[in-house]
Order: sequence, then C-alpha cells, then structure tokens
Amino acid sequence: MSQGLTVTRRRFCEQLTAFGSFAAINVRGLARDKARDHGYGLVAETDRARILKAAETYLALEPKTITAFLSKKSPAGLHDFFSQADYFWPDPKNPDGPYVNRDGQSNPENFNEHRKAMIALSIRMPALTAAWMLTKDRRYGQRACDHLRAWFITPATRMNPNLEYSQGVHGVSTGRSYGIIDTLHLVEVARAASLVAPKLMSAGDNAALKDWFRSYLTWMKTSDKGKTERDALNNHATCWALQASEFARLIGDDGTRQEVHKQYTDVLLPGQLGVDGSFPKELVRTKPYSYSIFNFDVMAALCQSLRGVGADLFAFRLSDGRGVCKAAEFLYPYLKDKGAWPYAKDVEHFDALPVRSPGLLFAGLACDKQTYIALWKTMNPDPTDAEIIRNYPVRQPLLWV
Repeated sequence: MSQGLTVTRRRFCEQLTAFGSFAAINVRGLARDKARDHGYGLVAETDRARILKAAETYLALEPKTITAFLSKKSPAGLHDFFSQADYFWPDPKNPDGPYVNRDGQSNPENFNEHRKAMIALSIRMPALTAAWMLTKDRRYGQRACDHLRAWFITPATRMNPNLEYSQGVHGVSTGRSYGIIDTLHLVEVARAASLVAPKLMSAGDNAALKDWFRSYLTWMKTSDKGKTERDALNNHATCWALQASEFARLIGDDGTRQEVHKQYTDVLLPGQLGVDGSFPKELVRTKPYSYSIFNFDVMAALCQSLRGVGADLFAFRLSDGRGVCKAAEFLYPYLKDKGAWPYAKDVEHFDALPVRSPGLLFAGLACDKQTYIALWKTMNPDPTDAEIIRNYPVRQPLLWV
C-alpha cells in the first residue's frame, strides 16, 4: 500500500466514529424534518377551512394601531402603548385614592383600547399570513404586511418600541414591569412576520421592521421594568422568555436565543414546574385552572420557538424527570374533563374553559402522544370570551410547526 493510502488503526477508528456521529446527526435531522412535515400537514388539514374563512373577512379590514385610540387617563403620548392593571379597583374606603388589588377580578372600567387593538393585530395578521402560506395568494400576504407597516414602520401610526406605560395603577404607578405581558400578543405577529415579510416587503421595510423589534428587545433586556419581568417567579417570566425568543428569532439574534434557552433549563423549569408536572405558583392563584393552562401553553410554545437552539427542550429533563412533557401529562386529564379538576375553580371565566391548547399540539407532536393531538382537534380554536382571548397568544399553530 502506498504511503498516501496508509491508514493506522487509530485513524481508522477516528474516521469510523466521525462517520457514526455524522450519520446519527443526519438521522436526527431527518427525524426532525419528518416530524415537521407531519405537523404542518396535520395542522393544514385541520385548520385550512378555518384559516381561509377568517382571512377572507380580515382582507376587508383596515389596520388600526394604538394611535386611533386616545385616553385621557394616559400619562403618555399618542404613540405610547397604555393599559391599566387588570385586577386593581377603587378602594371603597378611599374612592379617590390609590386603587387596591382584587386578584383574578378584572376591572371593567379600565382603559383597554390599546390592548384590544394589539389583540386584533395578533388575530388578523397571523391568520392572513397562514392563508398566504396555504394558498400563495398574494392578497393575504400583502394585507398581512399592511399591518406590519402600520404598527411598526409608518411614522403617523407606529407604536413606540417600549412599554413604559403598561398596566399602570391609579394613584400608584404610571406603568409596571407586569405590563410587559401585554406584548405577548406580538409573539405570533413576529413569527408570522419572519415568514411573510422577507417575501413580500421591500428591503427598506424589512430593515425598519427589524429595527423596531431590535429596539423593543433591547428595552426588554436592559430597562428596569424588563429585567424585573424577566426575573419574575411565575408565568410572567415565561411570557418574557417567549417574547425574547421570538423577537430575537425575527432579527437573527442568536445570542439572545441561547440566553433564553439557558433561562429555561436553569431557571424557568426548576423554579416553576412541580415534580408531578403541575405549576404550584399558578395553583395558589384565584384562577388556578386558567393560569395552569396558560403557563403550560406559553412554556410549550417557548420550547417550540427554541427548536434548533441547543438541546431539544421537549426532550430535556431535570434529574428528577421534570420537563414540559411532564407538564402535558399532568394537564391532559383536566383538559379532557374539566370536571375532574381537583383544585379550586377559577373565580371568573371558568365556564369558558378549556379552549384549544397549542401546548397540547406541540407536546403531542414532540412527546409522541397521539391522544393529545386527538383531543386538540376537538377543542374550540376561536374563543369569544374576552378574558380567555387575552390569555391566548398562539392561535395559528400552522406558523409554528
């Protein structure tokens, strides 16, 4: 054998090991691709008629941003998002003084028009994007982009990229860290934008769109309110993480996504999930059922969002077995039969639940549980109760699978 073809036993073993690793990576990659294709086909078949019906309606509706809704209660400017804390009410003992907390009971007198406008955006723009994906009809995609321009680009109507004035409390604060949960409704907008904007918007508009989300993500990561929300001990931190992950995904910020991945494995999962798969901090609330479902949905969406960043979070387990599949296992019986719920009933809106859980779909696909998927198909995908809609950030799973 010539010198150029001489292979030592050590070198042969190294090459064989490398080939085996490469083959294993390819097999895992093919498995992921197959699962992704299966998930897309499943959701497309399930939701096609629903998506197209909704998108046809939304084609006729002009985008409306926060600048269309003024409030005398707002301490901010025309382009600043403003909302009031849900569970704060006038004090019966001091009606003109600072509001007091009544956990779980939303005050119907609050100014909610900015939040409603953002929720409308979060319903319409992703549905239009999903319809464009299914049909390639540019009408749907262009209308989706109209919403993006109005909210994030056009000077006369765009929103300022911060939440300094969200969930303020009369007589206490003009804005609080908890308010950052309001922009949870931009998560699916960002996901949809990552799909439609590169195809149908100009390079300049794409750059401006990313500049907005880059500025907002910077504010989330560096402001006192943002850092406080990131370090919350319940669903607020999970919601911060999902926002940071998706906004970073849109702008190509891999560093932030890696940080959020570590936040999930090192902080969120060990700090929030019980050994039995429950969320103990949500169970002690006055709405334990809805908050348990909500936190599970957001956590599962976060695992879906971070696919491709580090270890697969659906497969990740703590040493005691805790993981998102365990959370799905805990909640599944109570999503199937609310009557079996062994904890206190929610003080409000218990009868309107459950609705279709995106977490159940994501976990069903990733944890290989066909029973979850079968139940997901039977659940209501379009709730009408305003309180349920407020806590329902993923409505178009076609964009996620």
